[in-house]
Amino acid sequence: MKLLITGRPGAGKGTQAVNIKEYYNIPHISTGDMFRAAMKAGTKMGLLAKSYMEKGQLVPDEVTIGIVEDRLSEADCKDGFLLDGFPRNLAQAEALDKFLTKNGIKLDAVLDVNVENSVLVRRMVGRRVCKNCGATYHVEFNKPLKDGICDNCGSPLVQRPDDTEATAVNRLAVYDEQTAPLLDYYKKQGILKTVNGDQSFDKVFEDIKAVLK
Repeated sequence: MKLLITGRPGAGKGTQAVNIKEYYNIPHISTGDMFRAAMKAGTKMGLLAKSYMEKGQLVPDEVTIGIVEDRLSEADCKDGFLLDGFPRNLAQAEALDKFLTKNGIKLDAVLDVNVENSVLVRRMVGRRVCKNCGATYHVEFNKPLKDGICDNCGSPLVQRPDDTEATAVNRLAVYDEQTAPLLDYYKKQGILKTVNGDQSFDKVFEDIKAVLK
């Protein structure tokens, strides 16, 4: 399986990516992990990415694409992979297509975990994280046994700075502007598979398996 997963921030694609990786036994390739690995290995692209990140700047498309191409060229991707967090825009998608075509690789499917913006804002704003062990809760959907206290270690739960309503709305607006056009791009190629992400995680994964059959 050669797959790509996308979805708005908070749609739960990270959870589904882990399920897909384990069920289909393919490497899960996220841009964050790739950046860290490339920087640690000291590759040419990794050092370039580091130079931008250290200045607090966005890593340019050509560097991101170079890191993705390096990763997809590794032996463990020969029989399949799951791309997560890339491409983020049309320029990256076109560059990825060129690389795949050049190397005789064809994407089997692009999975879109679809959830409405209003639901996602509620999800993100209600999220709470344990300051000590990192366990995640939600004020509506996954409450701790004792309000504001972690079930695991008894430490206080906090709202992350990027889980405020203003930040959530902004993140979704950026996605809709930059990444949403990819859905039409892959729909025209006939490989877009949309699943309803506004269900339990188990039901979403059952739907994913069904569309990939």
